[in-house]
Amino acid sequence: MIVDCHTHVWQTPDQLGQLGASDAGRAGRPRIPRTPGERLAQRPAPAADVDYHWAQASAVDKVFVLGFKSRYLQAEVPNRYVSDYVIRYPQKLIGFAGIDPTDPAAVDEIRSARGQLHLRGITLSPANQDFHPSDTRAMRVYETAEELGMPVLVHPGSPFTEHSKLEYARPALLDEVARAFPKLHLIVSHLGYPWVDETICLLGKHQRMYADISGLLRRPWQAYASLVSVYQYGVIDKLLFASDFPYATATECIEALYSLNQIAHGTNLPLVPRESLRSIIERDTLPLLGLA
Repeated sequence: MIVDCHTHVWQTPDQLGQLGASDAGRAGRPRIPRTPGERLAQRPAPAADVDYHWAQASAVDKVFVLGFKSRYLQAEVPNRYVSDYVIRYPQKLIGFAGIDPTDPAAVDEIRSARGQLHLRGITLSPANQDFHPSDTRAMRVYETAEELGMPVLVHPGSPFTEHSKLEYARPALLDEVARAFPKLHLIVSHLGYPWVDETICLLGKHQRMYADISGLLRRPWQAYASLVSVYQYGVIDKLLFASDFPYATATECIEALYSLNQIAHGTNLPLVPRESLRSIIERDTLPLLGLA
């Protein structure tokens, strides 16, 4: 089974608040490179509406659809919007609620998301929501998520705005969270980029800590170097496949992952065995996260 653990939808870029304003300033988005040395052309920002999302979902068996909320950056992709979409295709889609721990109603919103909207997980972004990962308000969110069996996906930060707080983005700050809630499933998105080494340590340290590879494959050298480190550290079984739609499609990411070792062709650089790359793509993710 192929599970895409990290995709986004929105009705309009206005729902991204200052994150959307940051994106709008770019000339376009780079696609996944087809060869390691390819110079990438720009293209218009991709659509993220649910119809296009569904059309691109055919390459995989299950898809996580992420909501987002940040009072700090005036952003909200409504949980109701995510819920209405995933309810249309319950055989394939799994919704994650965007929760902002700085909102006094955050815990109630989690319970509503699980009980009424039938969303299965939670997404957070400390750098873009202006909270320390072990802030008392956030700890109440983790406690509720653990109680309800909802995995928590944490964006270390990317995409960043000039207002994003890097001091809250470091994956190592999640160590206290994992110690306090050992039954909570935590996913560090983007392999914790740019703090990949910190994420690797967490993966080796905590049984229920995982990382997705969303966004990583758009940077071939960093993807290669990061996955070699993960493989050599012996925690490649903790990586989850993810496309980061609409910034890339699952098909593009599968092709890029299988082409990872091309960057080392003709050199003495180490390789990641193809079977290990295949294991990322075909990971039996749902039981690992308590979502089976």
